[in-house]
Amino acid sequence: MLEQSNHKKGGPRQHVHHGEDELFYSLEGDYIVEIGSERFRLQTGDCVLGPRGVPHAWAFAGESAGRLLLSWAPAGKMEAYFNELERTGTKFSSASDTALMRSYGMELTGPAIVVD
Repeated sequence: MLEQSNHKKGGPRQHVHHGEDELFYSLEGDYIVEIGSERFRLQTGDCVLGPRGVPHAWAFAGESAGRLLLSWAPAGKMEAYFNELERTGTKFSSASDTALMRSYGMELTGPAIVVD
């Protein structure tokens, strides 16, 4: 489980988890979550589940600060992946190293969500 704080619009590129389902829960603020071909607008208190194997992306779309709770089941290699990002100083929203992602059971499948 990870709490992501956001102060500027945007989010990570579309990607897929091969071994984990991912839950997106807006603790505060507005988010857009794309799961497969569906687009969801989350506001504080809303959540949506992204099943493993389905490409997804999310983006902060609010005008003020936001907080998004992300949870993976099973947790798989996600903790180790985020530890590696922290060790290398890579921001989660800009992580685009395909080899690194693949080594943690993920792959990039498309662009980030564009937020106006």
